[in-house]
Amino acid sequence: MEFTMELTIAFLAFLAVVKGVKFVPQQQVWIVERMGRYRVSMQAGLNFLIPFIDNISYRHSLKEEAVDIPSQTAITKDNVTLIIDGILYLKITDPKQASYGVGDARYAITQMAQTTMRSELGKMTLDRTFLERDNLNVSIVQSINEASVVWGIQCLRYEIKDITPPDNVRQAMELQVAAERKKRAEVLDSEGKRQSQINIAEGIKQEVVLKSEAAMTDQINRAKGEAEAILQVAKATAEGIEMVAASIDKSGGEKAVALRLAEQYIEAFSKLAKENNTLILPAKTDDAGSMVAQALSIFNSIQGQMKADKKDIS
Repeated sequence: MEFTMELTIAFLAFLAVVKGVKFVPQQQVWIVERMGRYRVSMQAGLNFLIPFIDNISYRHSLKEEAVDIPSQTAITKDNVTLIIDGILYLKITDPKQASYGVGDARYAITQMAQTTMRSELGKMTLDRTFLERDNLNVSIVQSINEASVVWGIQCLRYEIKDITPPDNVRQAMELQVAAERKKRAEVLDSEGKRQSQINIAEGIKQEVVLKSEAAMTDQINRAKGEAEAILQVAKATAEGIEMVAASIDKSGGEKAVALRLAEQYIEAFSKLAKENNTLILPAKTDDAGSMVAQALSIFNSIQGQMKADKKDIS
């Protein structure tokens, strides 16, 4: 009898330990009720309960969860029916509210996401739905968080997985995209041709400018060369005149100059006979002595004129 009593006490003690000592895992919260009423939220670690009086009613995970939002139909502002689905990321922030604020938190948040999605799409046209996808996600998150505050759940983000328009709308969109691509291709082709023509014109312009600059440089160089030649001839002439003048001042210089001029006179007659059809001859062409006498007469005349000029200068 005593052994049975001891065994019963040992069993009750073991049962009390099993029922009364609880180890809550990390990132979890357990809701404890005592006699049907909320008592405490047990955090991670070692916790104690009163066996048969305290009861664990709810177990919540504090980790971020991904909830798949089923596909649904929605009508845009321009009366286009779309099939859209998404995925919702949420987290429990208040385990007590998540336990007693709503019957099924995940179901409630899923329904809220679908309702909000239809409402937001009804404010947008079809084109804006595709262009403002990120803004649409942000609007859905804000609307869900405003309604789920009393549920102890926070919506972290919402992502639209797929937006499927009707077949006729999709075909029209594909035709529109093809037309836009063709238009851009034609614009790029015309721009390329225009740029090519501009480049050709610029090349011709540069060629004309370079040719004109080359011609101008050639003319300048020729002019410089001619001017240099004239300058050199003038210098040579001046030097020759200076040498002649110096020779005249010397003894017998006047006679030498006069004799040289007479020789040039006779030489000029000989050249006329070679270069021209019309020949100018002295009065007596058969008398060589008369030609020499005429040359000497010219010599004496030049010599006399040079002496007269010299006297006038002095």
